[in-house]
Amino acid sequence: MFRRRGDRYVASLAIDEVRVLRKVASEVVGLLTDGFDHSDPVVCRLFPEVYPEDAAGTAEFRRYTEGDLKTAKIDQAGAILAALPDDGGGEVRLDAEAAEAWLRALNDARLAMGVRLEIKDGTDLGAELDDAVAADPSSSRVFQLSVYAYLGYLQESLLNALIE
Repeated sequence: MFRRRGDRYVASLAIDEVRVLRKVASEVVGLLTDGFDHSDPVVCRLFPEVYPEDAAGTAEFRRYTEGDLKTAKIDQAGAILAALPDDGGGEVRLDAEAAEAWLRALNDARLAMGVRLEIKDGTDLGAELDDAVAADPSSSRVFQLSVYAYLGYLQESLLNALIE
């Protein structure tokens, strides 16, 4: 998928890939703006308690860092939106800074999806997908697991291109 070309990281994306990435990045931005709620398990995953045994310490830490962290996460998701082709599929060309932002944004999206899909460290994604397909091949879970797997593939591809 991603390949290094000079000082750029390039991938050709099909129209469906662009649509999925646009939707995922937009949902992350929405979660961090309109939907930002500390009782949401996804928000808790993206902004974990720094001092689990010290609520006051965690609150103090959040007071000084959360705004900047939230802004950075929104900007990273925005980097995905900014680099995607406007109409249909096409080529994505990232400089090193944008590639790093994409990696962090893809990670945030996967963390968010992982919480919603109840994916744990030991989850066998292939088996989860097989089970979901067997239960109902047209279910939203099959689609969501497929997107989760795709984001992992895209993230790995970009990371490999960065370290080439």
